[in-house]
Amino acid sequence: MAGNSRTQNVKDKIEDAAQSAKETASHAAEKAGETASSIGHKAADLASSVASAVGQRAQGLASSASERADQGVAAVGSGMSHLADTVRERAPHEGMLGSAAGAVASGLETGGEYLQEHGLADIGGDLGNLIRRYPVASLMIVFGLGYLLGGSRR
Repeated sequence: MAGNSRTQNVKDKIEDAAQSAKETASHAAEKAGETASSIGHKAADLASSVASAVGQRAQGLASSASERADQGVAAVGSGMSHLADTVRERAPHEGMLGSAAGAVASGLETGGEYLQEHGLADIGGDLGNLIRRYPVASLMIVFGLGYLLGGSRR
């Protein structure tokens, strides 16, 4: 009987150790899951933060590029206005050549003022309105430009 008692005692200790190992493994798995979840949330937060920073930087660059383009358009407008003044000063003031030079100078001045006062967004909107208003003429202009450009490449 003493042998059975020892065997039973060993079995009980093994079962206790197995149960303890089971509980420890379960606890470790639970902690690992919590840690993995926490790391996942932190990684998601970091990715979101980085994406936001990149988006803000891209928006800043786009805004800067838009401002530079508008400044360039305004500079072209200023140049056109100066050219109009030069045409008025140096071209004949009388006769058919004087009338043509005056018309060219007026056109340059008007175009220059428009470019100085409006940005690319306004110009695009106005161009879209013109195309909607005169679709046939717009198509004819596009085809004509295509023909001229195509002929110059031969």
